[in-house]
Amino acid sequence: MASNRRIHKEIAELAKTPVPNATVGPVDDSNPLNWAGTLKAPDSSAYKGGVFKVTIVFPTDYPFKPPVVKVPTKIYHPNIDDDGSICMGLLKTEVWKPSTKISDVLIALVDLLQNPVPEDALQTSIAQVYNADQAAFQKTAKEWVKKYAHA
Repeated sequence: MASNRRIHKEIAELAKTPVPNATVGPVDDSNPLNWAGTLKAPDSSAYKGGVFKVTIVFPTDYPFKPPVVKVPTKIYHPNIDDDGSICMGLLKTEVWKPSTKISDVLIALVDLLQNPVPEDALQTSIAQVYNADQAAFQKTAKEWVKKYAHA
């Protein structure tokens, strides 16, 4: 299966060159399509100190279709909804390229914690706060980190 070969290659690449602030890998050796791990929020983000669970499910036709990436830890973020779904350009089916690696996805996800994209929001009410009142956004984001995403 081509997807398994590609995924095993990416596992080796991540072991050799880890993505800063991201630790992921297969949940168990019997199913390389199901990954889990954590994202550590950048210190300069509203989520400083937060550690967020991440799940990645690869389709059987990966890399020709994007993986399903979720952040199940509750987070006050305009691009991540209550069930952990993420709105990130790189993961959209019409944007996805087979040359995109999971390390690229992780780098983009850590960047999304640093730089929300309110014009591409899943949570429009949070995007409105982000655009209108940065102090209120930062305050609520920090409160949610303390409540839900402590290490």
